[in-house]
Amino acid sequence: MATSLTAADLEDDTPLGLADAPSRNMNMIEAINDALDIMLSHDPTVVIMGEDVGYFGGVFRATAHLQEKHGKNRVFDTPISECGIIGAAVGMGAYGLRPVPEIQFADYIYPGMDQLISEAARLRYRSAGEFIAPLTVRSPFGGGIFGGQTHSQSPESLFTHVAGLKTVIPSTPYDAKGLLIAAIEDNDPVIFFEPKRIYNGPFSGYYDKPVEPWKNHPDSKVPEGYFSIPLGKARTVREGDTLTILAYGTMVHVVSAVAKEKGVDAEIIDLRTLVPLDIEAIEASVEKTGRCLIVHEATRTSGFGAELSALVQERCFYHLEAPIERVTGFDTPYPHSLEWAYFPGPVRIGEAIDKILEA
Repeated sequence: MATSLTAADLEDDTPLGLADAPSRNMNMIEAINDALDIMLSHDPTVVIMGEDVGYFGGVFRATAHLQEKHGKNRVFDTPISECGIIGAAVGMGAYGLRPVPEIQFADYIYPGMDQLISEAARLRYRSAGEFIAPLTVRSPFGGGIFGGQTHSQSPESLFTHVAGLKTVIPSTPYDAKGLLIAAIEDNDPVIFFEPKRIYNGPFSGYYDKPVEPWKNHPDSKVPEGYFSIPLGKARTVREGDTLTILAYGTMVHVVSAVAKEKGVDAEIIDLRTLVPLDIEAIEASVEKTGRCLIVHEATRTSGFGAELSALVQERCFYHLEAPIERVTGFDTPYPHSLEWAYFPGPVRIGEAIDKILEA
């Protein structure tokens, strides 16, 4: 029998039985804020740092009121220097803290890449385990808000190429909270990309339709208190027998809407984490369906979809009944005026589904 949990139960370090946990509806911003609040309360070594994350609460208000509650030594603003933010976080991690630096937009992360790649990712290896860099770099990424070429990029594949880094991308408020807590507790550096197009609600890809709030979506019901979702475990959004669709972030909702509209019996896999990758879930699905469509918003050449395609081809070749298809962004800077032509929307995804099924 399910039992109700008291406030005292929520203070226990033991992960909650999620079926019994009190919950409330949250959007993704609120879920991220809640995860940060819990970790600041749960672990005195956790600190949050970044441009405007303190008093202002961040551009998207993901850190709102955290400085007020936890103090300026735990949640603090930094100079406008991504290299300095990441470099300081690496040093903090080596000396026992668990920093959670925010990069205001993923487009700004490049000045910090030397610190991430040459220092954070290699620190455990080069020190034979004597030092670690347990930092979690949060950053909004992706398009869909008319941010243009300098506020819409999806650079996730650059980090999946680096041994020693983990890359996490949630697609729901439920996952955002559980995965962020797991990322902060992980002893390796984690890049935590947040799809800003779905901060306030899921997105079907039909940009000319009214925006839907998260409150009407089942995955907006988020358990209160502490809980975590293991990194490296994909989520089956929808079971099916005809076609496997691999996606993450905003694209999970777009492909779900297209499959529903077309009446396709597609199995949709939300990867959740790109590194570590749940290759077992992918193999099982493709072996069942015999077809695979990969969708992501990042540019096509050397995008993470290329790695997924290679893995499926290597591991599932004799089960495939049609060539693997990819729907991605184009090999151009993200255009402002032609955003919806670049964005992998329902038309291009629908055409790819038809092509696979007709093969």
